[in-house]
Amino acid sequence: MAEPPLSCDCFVSLPPGSRDDHVIFGKNSDRPRDEVQEVVFYPAAAHPPGSSCTYIQIPQAEHTHAVVLSRPAWLWGAEMGANDQGVCVGNEAVWTREPVSDGEALLGMDLVRLGLERGASAWADHGQGGPCREAQEPFSYPTPTCWWTRTEAWVLETAGRLWVAQKVTAGVKNISNQLTIGTEISAEHPELRSVARSQGWWDGEGEFNFSQVFSPENPPARMELAKQRYRGGTALMKQHDGSVTAEVMMSILRDKPSGICMDSGGFCTTGSMVSVLPRDPGLPCIHFFTATPDPSRSIFKPFVFSERIGPMQRVASPQYGPDDPARRQPRFQSQVDRRHDLYKAHQGALSNMDNEGLAVYEILRDLESQCLVDILAMLSGELPGEELGDLFFDCVDAEIKFYQ
Repeated sequence: MAEPPLSCDCFVSLPPGSRDDHVIFGKNSDRPRDEVQEVVFYPAAAHPPGSSCTYIQIPQAEHTHAVVLSRPAWLWGAEMGANDQGVCVGNEAVWTREPVSDGEALLGMDLVRLGLERGASAWADHGQGGPCREAQEPFSYPTPTCWWTRTEAWVLETAGRLWVAQKVTAGVKNISNQLTIGTEISAEHPELRSVARSQGWWDGEGEFNFSQVFSPENPPARMELAKQRYRGGTALMKQHDGSVTAEVMMSILRDKPSGICMDSGGFCTTGSMVSVLPRDPGLPCIHFFTATPDPSRSIFKPFVFSERIGPMQRVASPQYGPDDPARRQPRFQSQVDRRHDLYKAHQGALSNMDNEGLAVYEILRDLESQCLVDILAMLSGELPGEELGDLFFDCVDAEIKFYQ
């Protein structure tokens, strides 16, 4: 039986693709159904030497930026997130001709967090690899990343230690679980083409097309099936080209016919993120997170960096330290309860989605819409930005109360 299309999609709209003078970013994280996605905040900080990632330790930076992350709760890294410098990052699963080790290395999700905290190209020193699921069987893949700022976007695709990047400065763009950079290369690893020639993948003549040269000859079924989702995402972005807003991006992430909002067998969309990055540096960036599965049945809640942010306890999973099965040898032999307060309340409400439950969800969607109206007013100067500092926490508390 063919496997369903797995993993994720990233979307970005830059003016003139956006309706307003903002960069709009959107991402779904598709994971095994039983993996809880949490939202965590880490303040800017100075650090002593030493740092640990999911599996390995790498040198710590002297200073890291404040970050907000959406991640499977067993990971050190993240599927997606943002920092207080106006940068967003999301990652994808993809397979190339370069082998990926199941041994310990940096996960692509570790690179998302490292990039947001410090901006270093850590995979050049440590490589990518390691199991990417909290499950019985090991499962590894390389993960291209997408970087968005207030003025531009970068698609960074990797093959082992090699990499290639494409700069996007205008219009709409989406990526999925396949290599998408062809000949439009803005930057590349210095050994990229020489490795391709030495392996016999490229004859050194004519135009160099990264996706053609490095895509596997016999790609996994999940990678082939993801092409349909990629085409569906491209069609939706083209349909809204010139009018993309945060609300439009949320509707794309909620789209089930295309497979972007996934609910297939043991996999589903476990967390979603939408960001609004105003080109005006005087305006704050707004980041929306669901912190619950299936955006078509979840509510996006706005997060704004501020000095008042404290622990995000109601959307952060329990921590098990050195007793965490994901940190022990052998790994993946047992699991622990990683459900946070919002996740438990949301799942309880879904299990009783009768007429009353549907009415509650409609009320919450109305509140989400009103929140988007208020944020638009703030970005246009009609509402003070500091009033949004505690809005994420207020929205989470309100959502849990409605579910109860």
